[in-house]
Amino acid sequence: MGEEDSTKSSTKTKEVTRFWEWAIAAIIFRLVLIYFFPDILSQLASRPEVSTPVTSLRRLAEGYWLKKQASISPYAGSMYHGSPLLLSVLGPLTVRNIDGQPSHILCSLLFVIADLIAALLLRATGQKLQSAYCQSLKALGVEKILGGSEFYASGDISALFYLWNPLTILTCMGSSTSPIENFLVILSIYGACKRLIPLAAVGWVLATHISLYPAVLLIPVILLLGYGPDAPPKKLFLQKISRETAKDSSDSSLQHVKPITGSALPSFSWRPVILFLLWASAWSIYILVLCGISVRQNGGLQEMFKRTYGFILTVEDLSPNIGVLWYFFAEVFDFFRNFFLIVIHMNILFMILPLAIRMKHRPCFLAFVYVAICSMLKTYPSVADSALYLGLFGLFINQLADMHFSFVLFCGYIGVNLLSPVMHNLWIWRGTGNANFYYATAIAYAALQIILVVDSASAMLNHDRRLRKLTTA
Repeated sequence: MGEEDSTKSSTKTKEVTRFWEWAIAAIIFRLVLIYFFPDILSQLASRPEVSTPVTSLRRLAEGYWLKKQASISPYAGSMYHGSPLLLSVLGPLTVRNIDGQPSHILCSLLFVIADLIAALLLRATGQKLQSAYCQSLKALGVEKILGGSEFYASGDISALFYLWNPLTILTCMGSSTSPIENFLVILSIYGACKRLIPLAAVGWVLATHISLYPAVLLIPVILLLGYGPDAPPKKLFLQKISRETAKDSSDSSLQHVKPITGSALPSFSWRPVILFLLWASAWSIYILVLCGISVRQNGGLQEMFKRTYGFILTVEDLSPNIGVLWYFFAEVFDFFRNFFLIVIHMNILFMILPLAIRMKHRPCFLAFVYVAICSMLKTYPSVADSALYLGLFGLFINQLADMHFSFVLFCGYIGVNLLSPVMHNLWIWRGTGNANFYYATAIAYAALQIILVVDSASAMLNHDRRLRKLTTA
């Protein structure tokens, strides 16, 4: 036993060392790109796949110049549509240096730090999820059948996949504020998984304040706080208890069997949820007060809501991106525009409740599904959205091992991300193509995301069915 324990401890030490080696290598790789290839940063900043009207650092620099130098509203001229707090934090880092060039290196360094911290939070979240899930399987008596000792370290895989994902690197290098938003979303999920209520509240409030769409994560966060980390369905625990109780009452020779205690059942707790709502309300009020102070001479909060959330919801900017809405609203008649705006935004809301009812026992996976759905239907998407939900996808590498279309998805993502800049170049610069060329890649990209959501949800439900068969065997 002593030799086995020493072997396991040495193996864990090697895994931790390897993780930090790969993580440090990812950070060094980013720093090399920043310092030795500055032209890449400027080129990526103009790519519609990387930078959007909401997340563009160039637009943020323009808004900061309008506010500080011209002493007018940062929302004048329809350039900047972000948070005034983000403008106050990142604006000074975009001030031009002596040579007249924008000093975006400091912003890039900040985004590198945000990526590293987000990866570490993903790792800690994965470790918590895996530990809680192994305990649930042990309580059901199927841990040895599923090979609990052979589970992949989902936290390490998720963190490294997030750091080395080309989409994450493009986002970090592309003069976009998306790394900050992704970090806040992961912070909220991490805080809810660890039941660090103030941390979960500030992450969710800030992410919603910056981008609006993370507001749908309120349900997964509440379920995480109420039920705890992802676990098998509660029905399996109840069936296990009823069977063992029947055995104990009918056969006195089975007294050595330990029935599942009531503490192992995933029951909902309202106390952390109420505390979260109180903390979220307090943080929301605090942020609104700061925003009101920042824009008190530029139209106040009403102007801020109109230029930020209103800009996101009304799709005022129809410049091309990797989404499917810009082309649709460029072609639709103005008479039907408001109708289709309502329909498209309601599509996200229609999916929230059914998914929450069906997967309430897996709130972290539910958060992944919500993020993926929002990335499909949001008005100004970018590859940063894919980088976020693919990082969350790594947390469930053990449960989703039986996905049917993983190879198709892998090849499809590579193909779409390579074809998108090619089609954009043929349309905009060479003039040998048209908007349909670029829009075709956007449709393919949306189709791949739909397949990913459907296939992953189906694999997770099949995993639950497998657990039910094992517990009844």
